[in-house]
Amino acid sequence: MKKFLLFMVFTVCVCAGWGQTARQARQILDKTAATMSGKGGARANFKMSGKYGNASGSVAIKGNKFNAYTPASIVWYDGKTQWTYMKKTQEVNVSKPTEAQQQSLNPYKFIYIYKNGYTLSSKKAGSGWQVHLNAQNQKRTIKEMYVTVDKNYQLKQVKMRQANGWSTINVSNFRKANLSDSSFRFNSKEYPNAEVIDLR
Repeated sequence: MKKFLLFMVFTVCVCAGWGQTARQARQILDKTAATMSGKGGARANFKMSGKYGNASGSVAIKGNKFNAYTPASIVWYDGKTQWTYMKKTQEVNVSKPTEAQQQSLNPYKFIYIYKNGYTLSSKKAGSGWQVHLNAQNQKRTIKEMYVTVDKNYQLKQVKMRQANGWSTINVSNFRKANLSDSSFRFNSKEYPNAEVIDLR
């Protein structure tokens, strides 16, 4: 009986501690989302490595919209449709991207996905925090993620695991911006020689 009581006390303590870290993790991500979710939008630079290859460039975000520039391509996403312009071939692929495809070019996508379907925990990382997200349904495209933020709740790194391995995105030079909605849609007049390929 004594062993059973000790086991119950230990279990309650562990569960209480887990609940606390989950609450703290959500608070950290809530504050990070609030920091980055200005009405006008924001810009940042990024470096990516892993499953989707190595790339660097800049990203603009506004709500769930984003626009990413790399040396090889330009991507526009208006919240529903994505246009990917390949500079070398002058082709524009039109698609409806998966959650993981969006995350691979928009490191701020985690702002929307952490609220549903993930178990959260957190720990100190330097002067900031690292939040661990683990998908409750392992059939989800992004199965696991680590989000690192600084003491001012600005995103520094996103590391995500999919079926084929890990990808890491490092973020720098975050700044507020005043972006129009049209900047998140492909404008054919600016690319008159582009061949549009609809993959939807």
